[in-house]
This record gives sequence, structure tokens and C-alpha cells, in this order.
Amino acid sequence: MMTATTPTADLLITGTVCTLDDRQTVIDHGAVAVKGDTIIAIGPAAELIAAHPGAERIEERHGLIMPGLINTHTHAAMALFRGLADDLPLMQWLQEYIFPVEAKLTGEMVYHGTLLSAAEMIRSGTTSFCDMYLFADQVAAAAKASGMRGWIGEVLYDFPSPNYGELANGFSYAEEMFATYRHDPLITVTVDPHAVYTCSPDLLVRLKEMADRHDAPYVIHLSETKDEVAGCRKQYGRTPVHHLHHLGVLDQRVIADHCVVLDDDEIELLARQRVRVAHCPESNMKLASGVAPVPRLLAAGITVGLGTDGAASNNDVDLFREMDSTAKLHKVFNLDPTVMSATQTLRMATMGGAELLGASNRIGSLEVGKKADLIVLDLDQPHLTPLYNIPSHLVYAARGGDVIHSVINGRVVMRDRVLTTIDEESLQEKIREIAGLVKKIARP
Repeated sequence: MMTATTPTADLLITGTVCTLDDRQTVIDHGAVAVKGDTIIAIGPAAELIAAHPGAERIEERHGLIMPGLINTHTHAAMALFRGLADDLPLMQWLQEYIFPVEAKLTGEMVYHGTLLSAAEMIRSGTTSFCDMYLFADQVAAAAKASGMRGWIGEVLYDFPSPNYGELANGFSYAEEMFATYRHDPLITVTVDPHAVYTCSPDLLVRLKEMADRHDAPYVIHLSETKDEVAGCRKQYGRTPVHHLHHLGVLDQRVIADHCVVLDDDEIELLARQRVRVAHCPESNMKLASGVAPVPRLLAAGITVGLGTDGAASNNDVDLFREMDSTAKLHKVFNLDPTVMSATQTLRMATMGGAELLGASNRIGSLEVGKKADLIVLDLDQPHLTPLYNIPSHLVYAARGGDVIHSVINGRVVMRDRVLTTIDEESLQEKIREIAGLVKKIARP
């Protein structure tokens, strides 16, 4: 039994424990003991039940207990635009539909849109997310209300924002975010230049200086499409990756979202600079951006996490679906069934995501001393029977709807498929009201 000094647990979850630790430990008839926000013991259920008789229990005879999934790239509030403009190229989608609607956004709309995504993420097994969007204070407020763990930043770009107005105000807004959430247990503030095609070199450098000053991640869309790369070459004489390197901002702080269009030299540079990559296969497929060279990134030693992107370009935030798509996409693209194994793909959605966010000492696996971020799946279902190989089941057979309980930072945020932190009925009524406003704004 893995244990620390033994205080009495507040919460005891029993079932098959899949720790996803370095040894890939699995404990049949196991249990996880939680005190406050922390895992204090993992071991046989009988032993932990005897040791913690007063703990609240979540008991699932056919339950699989595993770390919560980590979504490394989202625009959560874009759930408001789900299905608004589909089957379009990225730049047309952005410039003709998304940017015009976003210009009319309010903080209240972003709050409720983010809460909607949080409900969907919790219901499908995600416990942490990395979000870059507008009205970041409202994104953070919604994350806090839902109980989710979030890495959250305000997107800055050269043109005025519907949130803070002129760019100069954006820097003050970001500083206020850092001051507000500096010691928050759930919210980590990030610095978020949108992309090289929306940010001047001066802005990219100034934001990197801010990230360095606050010891914060620097999150940016990078090399998402061939058009982006061609445009950067035309304007600056370099690819987006080399452009960031030339500016002196490409280092271990950078979380590069997408990284679809890369050559071998750029992959080697990303590895040397210890840049981390968020892979969003379903969004990349839907927008026909291409297929990121993830097997080559991993082979080069680059940390890669899994993201859904926003629900406007996916159109969901279900990481179980994303894992299935990831493994199969790279197999068929490389014509190699051994590429992106289930184990490798599952790691991207758990420990890989934790490493990308600099949080592998806190989340990503079930281990004593780590934060109690975990989910329980119901294995007593036809599509999950029989069970021979857990990673295979989780990547190729499980669905977000198989998650029945979710615990984040020691707090039960979903029990028996019922959210404990969000009133879903009133939220969805509010979203329908907002959707009526969006329809009036959106281009016909």
C-alpha cells in the first residue's frame, strides 16, 4: 500500500485503481483516500476502508478510478458558437464569422459560455483546462464556480479588444489577473499572444517579458496552417517558429498550440528550446489545417499534451473522443498501426498535459501527495466488456458519458452523473437566451 503519514481521510473512492504513475500501477479492488485536496493513500480497498472508517465513500464495484483528463488548449466560451459556422477554411471562419461575433461579446456571455464548457468537460472526464480567450476574469470566475482547475489568460493582439479596448489597456488587465490569482489553488494565469499574424514583433517581445517577470506560461497559436507559415515568410522572411526564435521568445515557457506545419529543422529547434506543444487533432481535421507531426515531436523528446480547441471548431470538448481520434489519425496518416499506441495517447491526455502545464508534481497521475483530481468510469457496460487492456479501453472504447463521478482538488464536482457545482437546467436556459442574441449578430 502506498501511503503517507496517516491522518483520517475525508473521502474514500473504491474500485479498480489505474494510477498511470511511472510503473503503470493498477490495483484491483483498490481505493484512493483523500484528505482535503490531497491524496493521502492508495491501496487495497479492504485495508483503506478499515483505516478510514469515518470517510465519505464513493463505492463502485465495476468502477475504474483514474486521473482526471487535462485539456491543454481550449477557448471554453466559444461553446456559444458551436455550429455557428462550419465547413470553412480557418481564416475565412475567423475573419468573416468568429471575429465579428466576438466583437459584440460581453463578460456575462463569456462567463456563461465558459460555464457551459465546464459542465461538458466535467461530464466527459476533464478536470483541468488551459484556456486563452477574451474576458479572462470571467473565464476564471466560471472555472472557480464549476470547481475546475484552470490555466487562464487574456488573448492580446494588435487591434482593439471587445474586452479591454486599446492594447495599452490589455497589459494593465493582464497585470490585474496576476494580482488577483497569484496564490489561487485552482487558477494559474498565463500570458497569451494570439498568433504571429495578429501580434507585432514588439507585442510578442513585450508579452514574453511579462511572462518572464511573472514566471508564467506563454501560450500562442503557432504554425497552424500553410497560409500562416506562408504569410509569416512573406512578412518577416521566416517561418513562425524561426520568427519567434529570432525575437528571442522561443524557450521553455512557450506552449505552442497546434504546430501542424513544421519541418525537421523546426522540430529540432523546438526540442532544443524545450517548447511544449498542445495537439488539437479534431479541430485541425475539421478546419483542414493538416496533421501535426506528433510522432516526430515525441521522438524528438518534445512534451505534447492533448487539446480540443474551442467547441466552435471541434464541436465538443470531450477528451475521450479526442484520444480516439488522435491514435487513429496518426496511424492512418503514417500508414503504420504501431504509431501512437493507446498507452502513448492516454499519457498525452494525463501526465503529458500535466508536464506541458508545469504541474506534473501536482496532477496527471494518482500518487500519494498529489492533488485529488480523479474520475471514475462505469465499466459495467456492453461496449466496455470484456476488459483485457485498460489503456486500449480508455482510448478506443470509452466515451465521455462513461464518467460517473469526478473529484477536483478533493471536491466532488459530479456524483452519479449529476453536477454538484453547476445548475445545468438554469444554465442551458441562459445559453438559449444568449444564442438568440448571437443569431442576430452573426452573418447570415
